[in-house]
Formats: sequence, structure tokens, C-alpha cells
Amino acid sequence: MSTAEGQLRIVPANEADWSDLEAIFGTSAQPARCWCRRFKLQPGESFGNTPAEVRADHLRQQTACGDPDAPVTSGIVAYLDDEPVGWCAVEPRPEYDGLVRVFRVPWDGRDEDKSDAGIWAITCLLVRRGHRRRGVSRAMAAAAVDFARERGARALEAYPITTTAVIQDELLVGTVPTFANAGLAVVHQPSKRRVVMRIDF
Repeated sequence: MSTAEGQLRIVPANEADWSDLEAIFGTSAQPARCWCRRFKLQPGESFGNTPAEVRADHLRQQTACGDPDAPVTSGIVAYLDDEPVGWCAVEPRPEYDGLVRVFRVPWDGRDEDKSDAGIWAITCLLVRRGHRRRGVSRAMAAAAVDFARERGARALEAYPITTTAVIQDELLVGTVPTFANAGLAVVHQPSKRRVVMRIDF
């Protein structure tokens, strides 16, 4: 797609090079510490005690970067005029063990089967510093809808924050207008600062 800033292209993460994700996550700030592992913790795994390089290696494995024939990947990557600028984590909801087992907020007051692999989730929208406010997040959210639908999802959820009056790191979960633009609607508000948005296919 074309934007005022140039040509934007979004591909499954396994079709991207690992060096492209390294460029997006950077070497400082929260993305370079987290490597999108907050909701991917396995039972017994401690986020605080897992070195950043180990988290990065886990992300590399789950995305299967550089292997376009891989049967499974865990997100999409955005390029603006062939420069890597964005990452979106999207896959079946049960793959996010930390989301379904630890993170309390999305489940308060909801009667949901957390193990239903037909429900997919977006847990992170990261746009590289210097490329924000150019529509990349909105384009990735829309692409994530298509990505999930094409892979058999019955529904797609996101858990955005309700205000932008926060530090940049808190916006990694996305915002309400970003997901509304992609067709998701608020289905639950478990807290003042967080909502559950969803689109059913």
C-alpha cells in the first residue's frame, strides 16, 4: 500500500530476515529488553530472570525468520520503502501462555474458554523509532486481521490501553482507534485503562 511517506509492505515474519527484526527492536529501551516475550512466558519461566539475549533467541525461533516455507510463524513485519519499521505479534490466543495463565485483566467478568485455539490475539504493535505517526500501526492491525482470518481464526482479539497519556512503552499493546480502524469493536472493559476488542469472522 502507498502512504504519504512511501510504499508500505507487510509480510509474515517467516518471510522477513532476522536482522530486520533486530533493527525494529533496537538495542535500547523496552523492546530490546522484552523481545515480545511478556505474554509468551512458559510455566516456571521468570521474565525478570531471563536474559534479553535468550528472549531474543526465543522470538527468533517462534517467528522462523528467514524460512518462507515454515508452516507456522508468530507475527507480521512492516517495511516502508524496504526499510523494516514495524512488528505485530499475532497468533492463536493459547500460544500466549502468559496472557491466558497470568494476565488477569482480559478475563475479569468474561466467560471465555482460554484454550480455544480458534480465537487469535494481537499482543504487541511495535513501530520503530523515527517511523511513528505515519499510519504503520493501523496498517499492521488491518494486516493482522487478514493474517488471522486466512489462517483459520474464528475471531481476533486485542487488549489496547484506553489513553495515550502514558509512556511510549505502554502503547505497545496498541490503542483503541488503531484497532477500531481495523474493524475490531470493544466487547469488554475490565478496567479503566484497558479494554478487550474483538472481530468475529
